[in-house]
Amino acid sequence: MDSICTNKIYHSLQTPTAIQRLRGLLNSPTPQLIRISVRNKGCAGLSYHLDYVEKPEKFDEVVQQDGVKVLIDSKALFSIIGSEMDWKEDALSSKFVFNNPNIKDACGCGESFTVA
Repeated sequence: MDSICTNKIYHSLQTPTAIQRLRGLLNSPTPQLIRISVRNKGCAGLSYHLDYVEKPEKFDEVVQQDGVKVLIDSKALFSIIGSEMDWKEDALSSKFVFNNPNIKDACGCGESFTVA
């Protein structure tokens, strides 16, 4: 897997399943990028937030892997650096999920987390 970042800092790695889903979004009739940010939310403090956008914001980091781009809000970098992004589907839902080695605590439902 070829992982390129505009500032040469490794931010995240997408699994093949996530790459396939992201590629589908980019090849849709209205191409969209995913922008990852972190918000203060939930009982553990932080929560991932994903937006569909047409272009990066001024200070976003652009992470490119296997020809697919993901945007990362500059304020979220230290909370998600080194994380793996995946796409999961089951009978009830389909969503991007993160394996984040920086998490020190998480709420019981898994919707929010704390980093050290």
